[in-house]
Amino acid sequence: MGILGGRGLLITGVLTPASIAFHVARVAQEEGARVVLTAHGRPSLVRRVAQRLPEPPPVIGLDVTDTGQLGSLAERVGAHLDGLDGVLHSIGYAPPSALGGNFLSTPWEDVATAVHVSTYSLTSLTMAALPLMGPGGSVVGLDFDASRAWSGYDWMGVAKAGLESCALYLAKELGPRGIRVNLVAAGPLATTAARGVPGFDGHDWDRAAPLGWDAADAGPTARACAVLLSDWLSATTGEIVHVDGGAHAVGG
Repeated sequence: MGILGGRGLLITGVLTPASIAFHVARVAQEEGARVVLTAHGRPSLVRRVAQRLPEPPPVIGLDVTDTGQLGSLAERVGAHLDGLDGVLHSIGYAPPSALGGNFLSTPWEDVATAVHVSTYSLTSLTMAALPLMGPGGSVVGLDFDASRAWSGYDWMGVAKAGLESCALYLAKELGPRGIRVNLVAAGPLATTAARGVPGFDGHDWDRAAPLGWDAADAGPTARACAVLLSDWLSATTGEIVHVDGGAHAVGG
């Protein structure tokens, strides 16, 4: 039995087989987890993608900006799992006006959307899942290094900085319940989301990273998430684990 043997996981963010969340779901199943996926708006699409996993999991609809769907999440997940041991937050969106060099002219309404979907949802998703989680539970969010300003990333970068702070406060509040909250900051990967951000170039990252970087290989990121979702790092919370070939650790 693998490191996730018997653990029930809720995984958000599967859209295509290139999605980081898809690879996390695959690794999780290979390591023995029982998985439920969420879908935003197009559950039939996610169900088709889910057929490519080792064992096609249930798919439930979830819009993290819909309080009604969040309110019924525990009941709907509970129809498939008798409890939750882990949640993967792989959710992020910014309107086009909030990306691509428009930082100074982005209207508040679009900034608010980016922060709501990409930052606040870490808390709202966690709280919606909390009735199914007990001591030993783990929340893992996908991050992108917010310590620097990236060309074209603009308000999504601000939202990721908020995500990092949000994870710290969640770790503080949920630690007494025995629930860990950590982030995985991955280098740029060839996902649908990354293609929407001008200037994200895996080749440049490969040259900068001491270990090199393959933007087509989500495996290292998925395995890092799996370890954090397991009980192997039972005393680790409030941490950002960088899976980026070491690029964050060196100067330009």
